[in-house]
Amino acid sequence: MKRDYFIRCNIAGFSYYEGAIAFKKLKIGKKLNLKREPDNSYDKHAIVLYRKGLKLGYIPKGENRKLSLLLKNGGVKFEVRVQKVDANEHPENQIEVIIYLLTPKKETA
Repeated sequence: MKRDYFIRCNIAGFSYYEGAIAFKKLKIGKKLNLKREPDNSYDKHAIVLYRKGLKLGYIPKGENRKLSLLLKNGGVKFEVRVQKVDANEHPENQIEVIIYLLTPKKETA
């Protein structure tokens, strides 16, 4: 698969969910999982980030619309990796993620 940069962002709500439990295991390059949350009463485009079943928080509201629509309509794959870890930052800025759009590599003749 080929990776193309899609977005980079912090994890919104990191201090309100299980971020503190997972913090020591969040290293640069670690893979995270995305899941749409269409029944979210605050944001119909909500996307949750998980690490091994722990809810870390959300893709920020200003960044999630296109990603949510692509996930909703299927056929698109993404890879999420931890990009930055900084314990000295405000909890909402401690973890930054990068999201890649995955596409099959074209075969050369």
